[in-house]
Amino acid sequence: MTHDPTAATIVRGACPHDCPDTCATLVTVEQGRAVRIQGDPDHPFTQGFLCTKVNRYLERTYHAERVLTPLRRVGPKGRGEFVEATWDEALDAIAARLNAIRHSADGPQAILPYSYAGTMGLLQGESMDRRFFHVLGASQLDRTICATAGMMGMRMTVGASIGADAEALPLADLVILWGTNTLTSNPHLWPKVTAARANGARVICIDPIRTRTAEQCDEWIGIRPGTDAALALGMMHVLFGEGMQDDDYLARHTLGVEQLKARVAEFPPARVSAITGIDADAIVRLAREYGRSKAAFVRLNYGLQRHGGGAMAVRAIACLPAVVGHWRHPGGGVMLSASGNFALDKAAVQRPDLIPPGTRTINMSLLGQALRAPDAGVGGPPVRALVVYNSNPAAVAPDYLAVIEGLGRADLFTVVLEHFRTDTCDYADWVLPATTQLEHLDLHWSYGHLYASLNRPAIAPLGQALPNTEIFRRLAARMGLDHPCLREDDETMIHQALASPDPKMRTVTWETLQRDGWVRLDVPRPYAPFAAGGFRTPSGKCEFFSERMLAMGLDPVPDFTPPHEFPERVPALAARYPITLISSPAHQFLNSSFANVGPLLRAAREPEVALHPRDAERRGIAEGQAVVVENDRGHFRATARVREGIREGVAWAPGIWWAKLSPDGRNVNATTSQLLTDMGAGPVFYDNLVEIRLAS
Repeated sequence: MTHDPTAATIVRGACPHDCPDTCATLVTVEQGRAVRIQGDPDHPFTQGFLCTKVNRYLERTYHAERVLTPLRRVGPKGRGEFVEATWDEALDAIAARLNAIRHSADGPQAILPYSYAGTMGLLQGESMDRRFFHVLGASQLDRTICATAGMMGMRMTVGASIGADAEALPLADLVILWGTNTLTSNPHLWPKVTAARANGARVICIDPIRTRTAEQCDEWIGIRPGTDAALALGMMHVLFGEGMQDDDYLARHTLGVEQLKARVAEFPPARVSAITGIDADAIVRLAREYGRSKAAFVRLNYGLQRHGGGAMAVRAIACLPAVVGHWRHPGGGVMLSASGNFALDKAAVQRPDLIPPGTRTINMSLLGQALRAPDAGVGGPPVRALVVYNSNPAAVAPDYLAVIEGLGRADLFTVVLEHFRTDTCDYADWVLPATTQLEHLDLHWSYGHLYASLNRPAIAPLGQALPNTEIFRRLAARMGLDHPCLREDDETMIHQALASPDPKMRTVTWETLQRDGWVRLDVPRPYAPFAAGGFRTPSGKCEFFSERMLAMGLDPVPDFTPPHEFPERVPALAARYPITLISSPAHQFLNSSFANVGPLLRAAREPEVALHPRDAERRGIAEGQAVVVENDRGHFRATARVREGIREGVAWAPGIWWAKLSPDGRNVNATTSQLLTDMGAGPVFYDNLVEIRLAS
C-alpha cells in the first residue's frame, strides 16, 4: 500500500492556555497546513468541543501579523518600529549585551526573566528557560500574578492545591459556583453542572456580577467584592449554631475546631449582612441548604482572591466541607485547583539546584517598582535587562503607568519572545519569533481535572519561528554557557518529568501519551481525596488552626481580612472614588491572548465598563456613552453599559485589552495598584476604588 502525501492526517494535541479545562485537541493537517482544530470527543472532560477562543486557534496561528523573523528596534521605545534581522544577528547581539551585564559590576542578577502562563506547557513554559537563567545566575522571578493567594489559602487549610474531583460533580446534591464565571473561564465544567442539576441539585452562583453563568443558575447571590470570607464564616456560625456539623468527621480529621467555633461566633448573620450586603435571611437560608446537603460541590475561582484578604477568603471557604463532612462523598468538597495532584518531577526539568546561593527573587506583581532606576526598590542591583516570554506585562501587569515608565528606560535592554507585536514588544530592543502550540512538542497537566496530555507538533514552524526551549538552548550556546543540561532536547526533558515515584503518576507514561494523547492519573473514579482524611498539612488534618500561619505572624484561625480599598477601611478614599472596579476576563479573550484576533476583537466590540442604573443615573451616564474610569493611579476610557445585573457601588470592565487597541492607549491596569495579598504576595487587581465620569 502506497502512502498518499495529500491525505489528511489528524494530530493529537492539547490547548496550552491558562484555563482549568486543558482541552485535548485534534488538529487536521492537509499538505502540511492545519485546516481544522476540534476538541477530542473521547476525552472525558473536553467532550468534543472547544471554547469561543480556541475555536479560532488556526486564525491565530496563521494570522497575517505573526512575528516570523527576529526583529531589531530602530525607533524610540514605545513606538514599535523594527527591522527584520537574521537569527545569527539577533543571538550575537543579545548574547553580547547579556554577557556584558553579567560580567559588569552589577552582575548577572541585573538580568530578570519575566514569564507566566502564555503557555501552560511544561516544556515551553518552565523547563529550558529555568535552566538557562539558573546557570546564568539571573534574578529569580516570583510568579505571583494569578494564583498564589488562593494556593496559600488552600495549602494552609487542606495542605495542597487538591480539591473535589470535577468529574464527580454530577454526584453532588448542591452546586455553589463561588466567584467563578464558569461559562467563560471553565466552560467544560458546565456539562457536569447540568448533569448534577438533572439529578436534582440546585445551582447557586455567588458573585458581585450577574454574569452569563449566574443567568443560568437557580439563584444569584450578589455579594460585595472582597467579603467572601465573612460569608463563609457566617455560614459556619449557622451550621454550628443549629447543630448541622459532622462531629465525627471533625473529631477524626480536623484540627482546631474549638478555635474555629469561637471565631465564627463573632460572625452572626446580622454582622455578616452588613459586611457582605447580603440579606441576613438569605445567609441563613444558604447555610441551611448547604448543611442539609450531603455532597455539595463548591467551585471557587481565582477572582475572589485578587484583593488584600484573598488568601484568607479561600481559607475560610475551604473549611466548609470539613465542618459538615462533605469530603466523605464523591462530588462533595471545595475545588480551586487540581494541580497538586500532578507530581511531575519538575526539579529534574528545571534544575533549581543550579541557582547560585544568595540569588534574589523579584515579585512579578511589583514589576513597575522593580524597573524603576537607579534605585529599583527591590534590593540588589537595578534591573538592566529584561527577558519576557509567555507574557505581555505592558498589558497585564498591575499599575500600568509605572510598568510603562520602567519599560521605557533608555538603559533597559529588553528581549521579548512572542507571536505578535504586543504592547510589550513596542518597548523591546529585540523581538524573537516563537512557535505556537501547533508547531512544537509539549507536556501538559491540568488545574481543572485529572488528565495529563501530550501535545505533538502538527505542522512545521512558520517562517523562522522556534520553540522557546530551542531559543534558550541557542542563546546559552552563544553566551558560552556550557552546562550539559542546557543541551538536552525536549523529549529528554519529558522523560525526566515523567520519572516520578508518586503512585498517582503510574499511568502517565511516555508510551501511553504517545499512543492516546492523554491519560488519567492513577486515582479512583470517582475520586474523593479526603474521604478518610489524609490532608496534606503537617498534621494530616484539615487545619482550622494553623501553626504555620502563627509562625508567620498571621492569625492562625480563619477570619475576614478586608480588601486594602474596602470602603469602610478607607472612608476618605471611598468618598473620592466610591466604585469598586472588577476587571475579570472578557468572554472573547484569555488574559491578553486572542485580543488581536479579528472575529474575537469584533465580538468584544470595545473596552466597556458596566455599572448599576442608580450609579449611572447619579453621574448622568447613559448606555453607550464614552466615559473615563479614574483614580489617583491613572485612568482609561471605555463605553458605558448600564445593567441591573451588578451590585450598586460595583463596576465591571472586562479585559484584558491591549493598550494599543484601546481608545486612549490604556487599559484597566492604568488604575490597578502594586499592593499585595495577605499571603502569597499576589496582586490585588479587584481591590480597586475608582470614579466614573462622562468623557469630555
